[in-house]
Amino acid sequence: MKKALTCSLLLALALPMAAFADGAAIYKTKCTPCHGSDGSGQTPIGKNLKVRDLRSAEAQKLTDAEITKVLTDGKGKMPKSKLSANDIKAVIAFVRSLK
Repeated sequence: MKKALTCSLLLALALPMAAFADGAAIYKTKCTPCHGSDGSGQTPIGKNLKVRDLRSAEAQKLTDAEITKVLTDGKGKMPKSKLSANDIKAVIAFVRSLK
């Protein structure tokens, strides 16, 4: 019983960490060109498009549903993504860590 509880606890801790790692990898390939590795938007493309600083209070206060809508439908100059629902959740978790 104790072994099963320990395994369950380790699994519960590992899954969010795996999603975070996936979110970081997806962000790096899909988002970094415009938003930068730190989320600041201070890349040549980001400056040209005047993208939002993802670390800002304004961006961080958006709900997961609002961010999902932007990623799914696009907004302004940001094109819609073709990410799965799980990938979107992982990217949102990573973006939340950029504070």
